[in-house]
Order: sequence, then structure tokens, then C-alpha cells
Amino acid sequence: MFSKACEYGIRATIYIAMQSLQGNRVNLKDISTEIDSPVAFTAKILQQLAKNDIIKSVKGPTGGFQIDKKDIDSIKLIHIVTAIDGDKIFNGCGLGLKECNEDLPCPVHFQFKEIRDNLKKMSSETSIYELATGLEVGLTFLKR
Repeated sequence: MFSKACEYGIRATIYIAMQSLQGNRVNLKDISTEIDSPVAFTAKILQQLAKNDIIKSVKGPTGGFQIDKKDIDSIKLIHIVTAIDGDKIFNGCGLGLKECNEDLPCPVHFQFKEIRDNLKKMSSETSIYELATGLEVGLTFLKR
């Protein structure tokens, strides 16, 4: 349901959060390798995340990407999704029609609306902290 850029953005943010919880900054190449994404594509995604104040970019020889520890729990999955893909996934038509609503529904409108609403609820309630700590203790994985 998410674009490839959004998937990589979520994975990158989770990885950066996990490293930030351990007091580390991470560089572009390490992030790209860890999330199995091309370096140039990862750089563009990280720019969007930094521009939307989801991650911090620190320049210089000891620079890299990080998230302030105090902010990790307040960053929700929905922040990343809307920063990269916008809110179309939560409001758009399941068939991509320009006009689709309760009065003039597409054939999948009501089924897709339920999925959309559940996705929005889940992404609004899920913090990057939850996802990063699952990764940190080996319960979840970013690549296989």
C-alpha cells in the first residue's frame, strides 16, 4: 500500500531510531546497506525526512543522521507516511478515481474505506520507539 520510497523511509527511520537509542549517529552508506536501498535513493528519502523534522542531519566528520532520544516515542508511523507519500493513502479512492465518496462510491469504496481507516488508526498509534525496540531485541527485522 505504501510507495517504495515510503517503505524505505519507514525502514530508515526505524534503523536511525534504534541507533539513536544507543547514542549513535549513522551515515548514509550504513543506512542504505541496512535497509537494502540504493544510496542515491536513500539520500533523497533522508532529505525528505529531515525537511519534515522526523530525523536530524548533522554535518561534519562526526556527523550523520539521528533522532533525539526524547522525540523517538512521539514520532508516529503516520508522520513518515505523510512526509513521503502525503495523505492520499488515507483519503484516496481504492481504484484511483478522482471523485469517489459515500454518495458516488466506486465498486470497492466501502471495503477500501474500512482498510484505509484501519491503516490510519494503526499508523497514528504506532510509534517509531515501539518499532525500533522490537528491532533492537531481535523480534523484528529490516531485511532478509
